[in-house]
Amino acid sequence: MIGNADQDDFINRNKWAVITSLRKDGSPSSSVVFFAREGDELIFSTTKDRLKAKTVAADPRVALCVLDEGAPFGYVTVEGPATIEDGDIVPSHIRINEAMRGGPFTPPDGYEAKLRSDGRVIIRVKAERVSGVPRRRA
Repeated sequence: MIGNADQDDFINRNKWAVITSLRKDGSPSSSVVFFAREGDELIFSTTKDRLKAKTVAADPRVALCVLDEGAPFGYVTVEGPATIEDGDIVPSHIRINEAMRGGPFTPPDGYEAKLRSDGRVIIRVKAERVSGVPRRRA
């Protein structure tokens, strides 16, 4: 479980989030990401040359604000340390694709080579604090 039952239900029903990480000077940097859940952690993909990966490498403290896609626009924010994975990234990318599509995803031939040539990494967020207002129910 990441948060309480309502927060977990909200996280499980949504797929968009805003990741906020910290620049070297301490100022925040935010961007929208598509995320998936793996156990009690949230994951998303980026490339190692993007600001998200660079800021997480320098300071692992992040906040991932999961967004509701419809009114009344609830949200759940997951705060905690993030790690960057560049080893066996295919299973997590498959999971992200399945979450995005709402069903099974079979990677095409050359999938891992494409991920590697694009410089893809997985950023994994472990929840230490969870807050928000998950108002809407499906």
